[in-house]
Amino acid sequence: MSIDVSRDHFEIPAARLPVGYEAEVVVVGAGPGGFAAAIQAARMGASVIVVEKFDMPGGVHTSGLQGSADGEVGGIHAELIARLEAEGYVYTANEQSHPDWAGNPLTHYERFKEAGSPFTRVTFNPEGAGCVMSEMLHEAGVRTLYDTRFVDCVMRDGPGDATIEAIVVENPSGRFAIRGKIFIEGSGTAELAARAGVPYVSGGGGQPDTAQWDGVERPIPGGLLWTMSGIDFSAVARHQRDARDPFLQKTIAEALAAGDIPPDLYRPKMGGKGVYGDFYIGHPTLDMSPISADGTYVLWQNVPYELGLHMDESGEDQALAIRLLRSYVNAEAKFLRKYVPGFEKAAIASVGRFVGVRDGRHPVGEHVFSLEDVLAGRRFRDAVTAPMTKPFYWDGHRKHEFEVPFRCFLPKGVDNMILTGASLSFTYDTLFMVMRNFPWCMQTGEIAGFAAARCVAGHLGPKALEWSRPYFPVAA
Repeated sequence: MSIDVSRDHFEIPAARLPVGYEAEVVVVGAGPGGFAAAIQAARMGASVIVVEKFDMPGGVHTSGLQGSADGEVGGIHAELIARLEAEGYVYTANEQSHPDWAGNPLTHYERFKEAGSPFTRVTFNPEGAGCVMSEMLHEAGVRTLYDTRFVDCVMRDGPGDATIEAIVVENPSGRFAIRGKIFIEGSGTAELAARAGVPYVSGGGGQPDTAQWDGVERPIPGGLLWTMSGIDFSAVARHQRDARDPFLQKTIAEALAAGDIPPDLYRPKMGGKGVYGDFYIGHPTLDMSPISADGTYVLWQNVPYELGLHMDESGEDQALAIRLLRSYVNAEAKFLRKYVPGFEKAAIASVGRFVGVRDGRHPVGEHVFSLEDVLAGRRFRDAVTAPMTKPFYWDGHRKHEFEVPFRCFLPKGVDNMILTGASLSFTYDTLFMVMRNFPWCMQTGEIAGFAAARCVAGHLGPKALEWSRPYFPVAA
């Protein structure tokens, strides 16, 4: 191969890529959205291929160790939870198993509850769930290519919107193309949409009151989850009481003075209206939640907010985030074992395969769902579910009833793509604070798969699809 080289780039002749596969529906990413989309489309008779960069489906909820079961919402989500329960992968913590948990300031979810009050925290084993989800894809007749990286799109311009002819991927077989009719965005970071030329808003856009720092709009920081096993939380709670150190501040100060933890491990909280209250604005103390089994907990390490990293768009930012958070995990594990009673026999059980992106690209669709839609109580002829009622952090946690139109699934500029999950056409505030949980992402995936199969059967594009009644007629 002849290569022309200049000082700052290479000129490589165009390559002929083999078409490795062809399917009616091609799904990029097997997170909860892509997973449900693939199963639903295949069950309706479409041929389906999924490309997944990790070694199992589930995205942040399996490979990323989130493991939060949430409430059942029907459809494929309810089917999955039932399978996980049957396999023994669902774990429930409550006030009986964790009497010192509710109201404890070290807890991630239950810290604001009254001490000793009832609670239920349902999780699933992430690794076990990945196995079950892989089986479900295979049973549905979906061809899933694991350890396969999505690289680019092959586009065809049209008189109106452009069309995706194929995607380019790479795995141990080399680089090749996969041709399809309908393409589903299940990457979780709108990577397919971006490569296809869909307009999008980068993470961090529109956050309130950011000028108090330095005028830079920062995305809500991503995080790396990890688990420890062998923890005796009753001993931890006893230490909190006996030492009068509920936030472990005395213990952290002792370790800092001894040089046993880096000064940026437990960062102070940032102030101001634009830093989301107590969420993701620093890591001043331990942050944990029960998962999978007695004595096992998932812990959080958040990307330093002040760095303003865009891991979904910058390889440099991603590398920095991974290096920092891995170092924090190691430092925190050593600190806990040495200084905090109850952790003496604990060990790192697993670390997430990637840093989760909470606020990434926001594709622009035929309708961009916003807080204004919610507060105005707008109703849509193409609503995909019955009216939902959820609390909005931006409005004092008050609950609002709202609908989401199918047009949020349809990206501008491309005529044969359907969006799902965290890559729907939502403003960052509505998506991040309300619509990025596991059940909703699976619901949107199931809707996308249903729409894709209808398009294949009817020989039409998603934007020509008539949508006149909710797919989920009962509100979640």
